[in-house]
Amino acid sequence: MPQKNETPWWKTLGAGFVTGAADDDPSGIATYSQVGAAFSYGILWTVLLALPLMIGIQSVCARIGRVTGAGLAENLRKEFPLPVVAGAVILLAVANVINLAADIGAIGAAAKLLVSGPAPLYAAIAAILSVVLQVFVPMRRYTPILKLLALSLLAYIATIVMVHVPWAHVAKQTVWPTLTMKVDYAVGIVAVLGTTISPYLFFWQSSQEANEVRTSPRRQPLKQKPKHADRAFRRIWVDTVTGMVFSEVVAFCIILAGAAVLHAHGKTDIQTSADAAMALKPLAGKFAFVLFSGGIIGTGMLAIPVLAGSAAFALGETFRWRTGLERKPQRAKLFYGAIAVATLGGMTLSFTPMDPIKMLYWSAVINGVVAVPLMVLIMLLAARRRNMGRFPIPRVLKMLGWAATCVMGAAAVVMFATAFLPHH
Repeated sequence: MPQKNETPWWKTLGAGFVTGAADDDPSGIATYSQVGAAFSYGILWTVLLALPLMIGIQSVCARIGRVTGAGLAENLRKEFPLPVVAGAVILLAVANVINLAADIGAIGAAAKLLVSGPAPLYAAIAAILSVVLQVFVPMRRYTPILKLLALSLLAYIATIVMVHVPWAHVAKQTVWPTLTMKVDYAVGIVAVLGTTISPYLFFWQSSQEANEVRTSPRRQPLKQKPKHADRAFRRIWVDTVTGMVFSEVVAFCIILAGAAVLHAHGKTDIQTSADAAMALKPLAGKFAFVLFSGGIIGTGMLAIPVLAGSAAFALGETFRWRTGLERKPQRAKLFYGAIAVATLGGMTLSFTPMDPIKMLYWSAVINGVVAVPLMVLIMLLAARRRNMGRFPIPRVLKMLGWAATCVMGAAAVVMFATAFLPHH
């Protein structure tokens, strides 16, 4: 007999589910569409590789927040030299603003495809609405909105139902892919991994766990209330695994749509998520086009607060501002100011003539510089009893976290090595 006070499964999902869904932002949709169109089914295996690594590193970050009651940046500041942490956090904020520009621009472009009219106006409405919601709606009331927005990603699973997919060939190529030694293929692998395992997700999930400790009278840091640990770790595991599996199923479907529809019809050069939606229309039908475009808007509205919020949490915790999406605006002016500046800065950048592909390129380069050293510091931090008390990360998470760090390190090396090589 289940106990009457058991929390429904849907309500146990929070930071991990939202984090996973936000990973499939319009920039990610563009990347997944590009690699599917360019390399067909031979790139799908990267999603299977990324999933356990993503679960591992995000679970580690979530545990740090829950055990200590402090966000990732605050913990890093206490344990490592401030210039190192501050440098990484500032680079993270820059990358997030560039990513915000690409995502906000993508929302405008997708809205224009669906209802016509001026794309910059739709982009501005999305950005301003997001800022207003983050500043004036407490997180406990905003989280259900974000979870509903995450369901917009189901559009990409539905898209697959409407196109012809040679499933036997897909299964074979996913498990036993045809690999090539071309530079472009290596770049495609790096693009998928870099899109999937992103530093802003580390800070968001950790800060949300810490924020819930601070704002919920029933929760205290596990260092102080160790008897709650088993239940808390189970919740984090279910939340994180659900979010990351959902994220990667969607990523798989987007790559699959790019391969089954675009690559199969010779459309191998997709630049943006709006390009992918437009290319789908004559090949897969108007309904698939509407679903794909609507998904860009929904996931964009989910990604904007996560990108802006993670930058604000990271900066605030590093430089000792008051942080928290439950605080009144007047009690955390710098924190909410950072959210507004990041979002509106991204919006402004999206209005410039700068090519969105170049924006994503520079965002990927900065994340490539930041991700690996950050992951090393996170793994060292999570294993220290001085920081984690009785709850340093268990062996399985240690193995997954270090594996993710090594894979991202290899990806960064490939990214910088191929930057100076001609692509074919």
